[in-house]
Amino acid sequence: MSGIFGVVSKEDCAELLLYGTDYHSHMGTEYGGMALLGDEFQRQIHNISHGQFKSKFHEDTCRMKGNKGIGVISDSNEQPMYLNSRFGPFCIVTNGLIDNAEELARELMARGVSFSEMCGDSVNITELISKIICTGEDLIDGINEVFKKIEGSCSMLILTHEGIYAARDRLGYTPLVVGRREGAWAVTSETTAFPNNRFDPVKYLGPSEIVLLTEDGMAACQGESQEKQVCAFLWIYSGFPASSYEGINTEVVRERCGKALAARDTDIEVDLVSGIPDSGIGHALGYAMGSGKPLRRPLVKYTPGYGRSYTPPLQGRRDLVATMKLIPIKEVVDGNRIVVCEDSIVRGTQLKNFTAKKLWDSGAKEIHVRVACPPLLFPCRFCLSTRTIDELAARKAIKSLEGRDIEDVSEYSDHTSGKYADLVGWIRKDIGVTTLRYQTIEDMVRSVGLPKEQLCTYCWTGETCSRRGSARPCSAERDSL
Repeated sequence: MSGIFGVVSKEDCAELLLYGTDYHSHMGTEYGGMALLGDEFQRQIHNISHGQFKSKFHEDTCRMKGNKGIGVISDSNEQPMYLNSRFGPFCIVTNGLIDNAEELARELMARGVSFSEMCGDSVNITELISKIICTGEDLIDGINEVFKKIEGSCSMLILTHEGIYAARDRLGYTPLVVGRREGAWAVTSETTAFPNNRFDPVKYLGPSEIVLLTEDGMAACQGESQEKQVCAFLWIYSGFPASSYEGINTEVVRERCGKALAARDTDIEVDLVSGIPDSGIGHALGYAMGSGKPLRRPLVKYTPGYGRSYTPPLQGRRDLVATMKLIPIKEVVDGNRIVVCEDSIVRGTQLKNFTAKKLWDSGAKEIHVRVACPPLLFPCRFCLSTRTIDELAARKAIKSLEGRDIEDVSEYSDHTSGKYADLVGWIRKDIGVTTLRYQTIEDMVRSVGLPKEQLCTYCWTGETCSRRGSARPCSAERDSL
């Protein structure tokens, strides 16, 4: 999942662009990029998988000049892209996931369109989006062509001589927020980028909405649609604690999730509450508030040099990061009954091998894992929150319990059913903890605070309101079932 940021100022904005984009660096793992426009377009892309964004782009910022620019932290695609189209030159950054990218690329190539940027053996998603835009009559029409043709989601920022066009994806899976300060306007996928850069949020873009930011302000280009499917996982895991989506703060939601988990725990006695750094901390705070038990830190994260263990694409790299970044404190663990709050269980390998084992080895008496969302049963189709069906711990449990892969997993998603209890029991034994409980989807939705029909809960239920939704399984499902 990428993060994008854009700024238009009456003065040079290179430094603003650097710091605004940097506040998205918790999201991605591979590339960072910036494009500035002054007298001409200037563009720079660096691999940031082994280095911090600021250190890679500091020297670029000293030489790049312009009063408008866009930046990106990208999970796998090098961006921004630059095109000189029939309706003028532009740079573009994107945020989302396109499930039918290869199909769309083949269609364009059959029409004589060429691609110069590749991501491994696949087309660069941002270049693909830019080429689709160029099939429109103008930029607005081209953006709507993207919305009509893609399966998945795509929000984007387009830098032109006019200003920055900001477009939120058709159903609003990925957010965009416009902010203002004296002499400048900005747009971001993370409101974390605003406070320290002295921007105040003024508008959360709606699904399909398009605006143009210039030195003089914000102009509406296209209104929002009525359908909305915001990614619920933003609040549970992938969003930054200081960010707000739809005006709802992430940390506050996580505290509410923790309180809901604590309210259902009436049959266990524990000595302390903890959260797995970083995203589990907010849930643990809420659990401690709700239970009255002390919040302590039996595991601390060594931040320098280690990112998220979830986001690297290779399991070996994830294992290495997880091994090195979490350090147990034996003096806090030894002899205690511990509640461990976690945002989610995706594969289960990190929790089993690098969390529970460290706590047991440090003398934990009991380990009670509490998960802030339901079991993940489907790979994400819209925001790259999860990748393939085979790696999901819940699917491994179902396959073991059933003796085969099955298509209808509805009973396993019903927290009142016996099969759900069997699934949770299988995962508990696999990760090796005293008890395991997941959040119910009803409590999770209440914690977020939006109507369920406005949230995407596809990775838990397999259901979506999208016209391109659950009637057709995603490629990962087709390959595995």
